[in-house]
Amino acid sequence: MSSPTARQILHDIFGYPAFRGEQQAVVEHVAAGGDALVLMPTGGGKSLCYQIPALLRRGVGIVVSPLIALMQDQVDALRQLGVRAAFLNSSLNADAARDVFGRLMRGELDILYVAPERLLMANFLSALEQVQAGPGLALFAIDEAHCVSQWGHDFRPEYRELTVLHERFPDVPRIALTATADAPTRREIVERLTLEQARQFVSSFDRPNIRYRVTLKANARQQLQAFLEAEHASDAGIVYCLSRKKVEETAAWLKQRGWDALPYHAGLDAATRERNQRRFLREEGVIMVATVAFGMGIDKPNVRFVAHLDLPKSMEGYYQETGRAGRDGLPADAWMTYGLGDVVSMRQMLASGDAPEERKRLELRKLDALLGFCESTACRHQAILRYFGEEHPGDCGQCDNCLEPVDTWDATQAAQMALSCVYRSGQRFGVGHLIDVLLGKTTPQVEKFRHQQLTTFGIGQSLAQAQWSSVYRQLVAAGLLNVDMEAYGGLRLTEDARPVLRGEKEVWLRRDAEPAKRKTSKAERGARAREAYAGANEDPLWQALKARRLELAREQGVPPYVIFHDSTLLEILHRRPASLAELGEISGVGQAKLARYGEAFLQVLEDAAG
Repeated sequence: MSSPTARQILHDIFGYPAFRGEQQAVVEHVAAGGDALVLMPTGGGKSLCYQIPALLRRGVGIVVSPLIALMQDQVDALRQLGVRAAFLNSSLNADAARDVFGRLMRGELDILYVAPERLLMANFLSALEQVQAGPGLALFAIDEAHCVSQWGHDFRPEYRELTVLHERFPDVPRIALTATADAPTRREIVERLTLEQARQFVSSFDRPNIRYRVTLKANARQQLQAFLEAEHASDAGIVYCLSRKKVEETAAWLKQRGWDALPYHAGLDAATRERNQRRFLREEGVIMVATVAFGMGIDKPNVRFVAHLDLPKSMEGYYQETGRAGRDGLPADAWMTYGLGDVVSMRQMLASGDAPEERKRLELRKLDALLGFCESTACRHQAILRYFGEEHPGDCGQCDNCLEPVDTWDATQAAQMALSCVYRSGQRFGVGHLIDVLLGKTTPQVEKFRHQQLTTFGIGQSLAQAQWSSVYRQLVAAGLLNVDMEAYGGLRLTEDARPVLRGEKEVWLRRDAEPAKRKTSKAERGARAREAYAGANEDPLWQALKARRLELAREQGVPPYVIFHDSTLLEILHRRPASLAELGEISGVGQAKLARYGEAFLQVLEDAAG
């Protein structure tokens, strides 16, 4: 009997009709014994790139993962498909670990997930040499490979030692995978993991199903509530905050208003973090309010929104965090509110850290790139892709700037007034004081420093306070002003301000719009997808399908999406299969799941038909 092909495994085990993007090329390369570095966006199907070669090749595939929760989820999902999978990490008791180890040595596993700390133990590496001589090692997969980078916020020192795999097992193919890596990080992964001879597969970073929106911060919590009520009344999502205190307060505030919200940050005890994460993964409609401590490796596909109440540190951070929305390919939102206060807070945080000066300069440049993104009048998808060195074929018709094109205005004269006021007041005052001077307000502080005597006092009365706030925010984002940490957030001119003050350079700024209902005339395809998904929420059959899925998930002790993704349920809803054969044609329904759950879901359809 001949061995199955990659496409047969994809269809029969995983239930998908065809590979996506670079998947097939990666699978064939690794299955043939080649090393690979795979950059693929979250939700792009990275795990199939090592799972299928592990099933095609002789022996067990060893997957190195830094995340205990992700290992559990991946193994649960593979077991549902009939794959012999297990994990070894600190969450297992001694008896359970011994059982898994025995199965590994006897060749009874197809895929084993292991923490890097466990892998690097001398006795485990010796055991792997015995496995190689016996049942065989199919491959090594190094997931979340950006953890090797000392410049990334997910740095794991033990990842640096994974070169031992190449040294001790030179004939076993390695595949390193990540969803987020700019060019410098990519070079560091190659160097640190000795992947110079590996073939690189770089997929598009575009996430076309995500609608990006950046809104000016007024009352962030009220704005968040309005966003949730209008668009995500019963959806699962993540709300990111900068501080642990703000996480706790925001979660409590949402809970008081009827939302099923939970906090997550590194200051909570391990049991609470584990309990909250488990609820988020296994229940429907839970909102996790979190710091960046939460998220890497969270495999929940139906996160319908990611909201930022504070500015992230960088474009990489923003891309990675927003990428946790819509992993199932269905419509999702990335919503962020920000203001000049966020810029000051973030700069203060970076400046006061213990990092070396070189690292601080790099992080400030990354923050500046994110500010440019926030203030951009261009397509958000284009801006993100350009940052990662990729071109976008045109306006996406999905983000706020494409749906509601931003007005710009010639702000050259206003910029000259604003910059001149900074200079003449001594380059050490914050925005509030500078605006008071421009508007001619004789506040106690203005009088204390005799700034009513400045030539800029009262020259800005043609603009309102909110407009001046917008001008200063955008001048900081454009690099014409710096926030001086030694002057407690005071503003200083940069070299780029000189040609503006001399009248040699024009300044055009975006006009901050009043909050308005979003237009829906553009991006008809995206709008149709959103309407289809939103419409499903009103359909009793959709609710019945989800209820049966939740019931089965609880019986199995797994998250609902391990049974079927929302995208698979949506296809069942629309196609209404009448037999097991018809159900088996739906994407995401492999043979094992068809045998295990087919009758249960057909019964739901039959009951609905009456």
